[in-house]
Amino acid sequence: MESAPSDRELAVRVAGGDASAEAELVRRLAPRVRLYGLRHLRDASAADDLVQEALVLTLERLRAGRVRQPERLASFVFGACRLLVRNQRRGQRRRGALLERFAGDLDRQAVPDPLRLDAKRLRECLSRLAERERGVLVLTFYAEEPAGAIAARLGLSLDNVRTVRHRALGRLRQCVEGSAA
Repeated sequence: MESAPSDRELAVRVAGGDASAEAELVRRLAPRVRLYGLRHLRDASAADDLVQEALVLTLERLRAGRVRQPERLASFVFGACRLLVRNQRRGQRRRGALLERFAGDLDRQAVPDPLRLDAKRLRECLSRLAERERGVLVLTFYAEEPAGAIAARLGLSLDNVRTVRHRALGRLRQCVEGSAA
């Protein structure tokens, strides 16, 4: 049975472009980085983001030969984690301070919600579309089918599906916004 490569060996192999060494490095360090993130961020999705950020940063630095002590690779990774967590917390504090400072202004302003959807208007506008256009939009956004599957189902070319979808979305947008009666 082979012994696992040392951190230094992995670092040298990653710097040389060895994809299997990159995979081994991620396999070895990702669980530990995630635990670090869970402990310090107390949020699973934030910990997952930390894993990605820290390991991408590490791989980029290794590829560029910018890790001074490759034999201390784990220390490098957790140092990066510490800095990333600190930067995230600093950003949260800044956002919180800005929100606290300007929250009163936000409450006083009557800002219309641009994402508010008028379901009745949307149904009316959808009914105005041609059957083929409506079918392409329903299969795209409701059934979440890719353009290739829609083309096969409706007997259209892939380019035709994309064109129909583009034009139908334009007509739908005009109708919903009220610029076309």
